[in-house]
Amino acid sequence: MQIFGVDIGGSGIKGAPVDLDRGELTEERCKVLTPHPATPDAVADGVKEVVGHFGWTGPVGITFPGVVTGGATIRTAANVDKAWIDTDARALLGERLGGLPVTVLNDADAAGVAEMQFGAGRDRRGTVLLLTFGTGIGSALFVDGELVPNTELGHLELNGHDAEKRASTKAKEDHELTWEQWAHRVQKYLAHVEMLFSPELFIIGGGVSRKADKFLPLIEGIKAEIVPAQLQNNAGIVGAAMRAAKSA
Repeated sequence: MQIFGVDIGGSGIKGAPVDLDRGELTEERCKVLTPHPATPDAVADGVKEVVGHFGWTGPVGITFPGVVTGGATIRTAANVDKAWIDTDARALLGERLGGLPVTVLNDADAAGVAEMQFGAGRDRRGTVLLLTFGTGIGSALFVDGELVPNTELGHLELNGHDAEKRASTKAKEDHELTWEQWAHRVQKYLAHVEMLFSPELFIIGGGVSRKADKFLPLIEGIKAEIVPAQLQNNAGIVGAAMRAAKSA
């Protein structure tokens, strides 16, 4: 079975059809840059471009980098335009896609759902936390395989700042940090999260998961197992498609 998934991020909008039996993209994904300002209309146009690239006419799952309630309403917009807050994203995106059935969920939750089904969290019980490092830090919390949605742990305070302002991949780039310097910040963040939630497993996702060998070995003092996401930066696309199939 194939369903289309779209992952809206702070820097890019990417999507592709997904084989839900294997949790894999069936075609090379299409990616466009996230517009700036990332207003609802501008981002909707980007989603339309990505979906239209494949001529897709079925259900579409779409992630959003913020809290999504009721599968529709946006409540936070830390890394996109604040005009998104209180927007009915399901209605907006469905209209822009010509009436296609649309499902919307938090981006990290989507990545987590995919990793728990097809990736590093498969068959893992207990408390599992997936953290995506990119423009911000997203989080997906699972207890015995069940998702606790919209946790937004990237906004925990770290040294007087939102954690994602200190330890995201964007922070690494903005402050020109070495891998060692950045790993130290990530380590402090993980220690804080571990103190609060005591997970058995951290899954590190986002695009930086492709370079896990450069920073994970530098992280010390964390009791939980730490592994890179197996689906890497495609996890959000896969999870979005999974949720759309469930809704359909």
